Amino acid sequence: MNSVPIPSWPRRVASVWWRHVRVYSSSLFSNALPPFVEPLIFLAGIGLGLGKYIVSMDGVPYIQFLAVGLVLTSSMYTASFENTFGTFIRLEFDKVYDGMQAASLTVRDLMVGELLFTATKGAFFASAVLAILACFGLVTSPGMLWGIPLGFLTAGMFGALAMLVTSFVTNINHFNFYFTLFISPLFFFSGVVFPLSQLPEGVRWLAGVVPLTHPVELLRAAAGGHSEFGVVWNLVYLVLFVPLVGWAAVRRMRRRLVS
Repeated sequence: MNSVPIPSWPRRVASVWWRHVRVYSSSLFSNALPPFVEPLIFLAGIGLGLGKYIVSMDGVPYIQFLAVGLVLTSSMYTASFENTFGTFIRLEFDKVYDGMQAASLTVRDLMVGELLFTATKGAFFASAVLAILACFGLVTSPGMLWGIPLGFLTAGMFGALAMLVTSFVTNINHFNFYFTLFISPLFFFSGVVFPLSQLPEGVRWLAGVVPLTHPVELLRAAAGGHSEFGVVWNLVYLVLFVPLVGWAAVRRMRRRLVS
């Protein structure tokens, strides 16, 4: 009897990606509504509140300054939730990976496909925020459209980091530490709310190490602003971070799934 040939690696990864897309699309309205509503609420709050006191920031209207960062924070948050709580539930409660490994899928196929889906979701969230910003007239430069590929990379970056964290977590409540002590502070110390030049030198150096700073600076530069740390360093950081942390995350998850 002839054996069924094993699909190629790209097809195996794509099958994992497509599985997640189908699950996500099954509740599309409830899943897709937040990325459109959340920036609307946030911009309304800022416009009615801080917008009356802060006229400009870094040479542009404050609401426009803030809008650039919001495009990518949406990708950060969705990737962080997807590959912490989402991955943990699929791993420990739903046992999704056990069933998928029964097919011709390796742990690497599962995790790379999952990260690819997370990055795609990040690009979708960035697109949704850009659509809302355009309705308010806040997309003032064609360079803002770089938010979509940067949203993809940002989500891939934070998805890989979240997956690495998940590989160590044994209690789902422990993710609260990750979000409270790491993810939430990034919103304020990565050049989203105010320029990094306003930070003390030591804190500014730390801001140059954390991941959100670099895609935000790249999008600011694309939108006509400037990069505090330099576009080249921002690009090098992204190019190195995603594969290195992704490799470590996949390796750790393989160890956990096999054991």
